Amino acid sequence: MTLLDAQKGQWTTVVAVGGERSFRRRLLEMGFIAGTRVRMVGVAPMGDPMEFELRGGRLSIRKAEAGVIEVAPT
Repeated sequence: MTLLDAQKGQWTTVVAVGGERSFRRRLLEMGFIAGTRVRMVGVAPMGDPMEFELRGGRLSIRKAEAGVIEVAPT
C-alpha cells in the first residue's frame, strides 16, 4: 500500500520510500522516515496535492510523491 491509497483521516506507518536518490533524500528530509506515523488530512479540490500530518506538523505533497512512499495501516 502507498500513501496514495490512504483514506482521509487514516493513520499509517511509513515502511519504505522509493524513487531516485535525490528525490528519496528530499522526502526523508521532510520526515517520511521508516516507522513514522502519517495521517492523511485531505486532498486539494482538483485532487493534487495531498495534505498529511506527521511528526507534529502538516505538509502537502503531490500524488506522484505519495505514490512512492510505502505504508502499512496502523
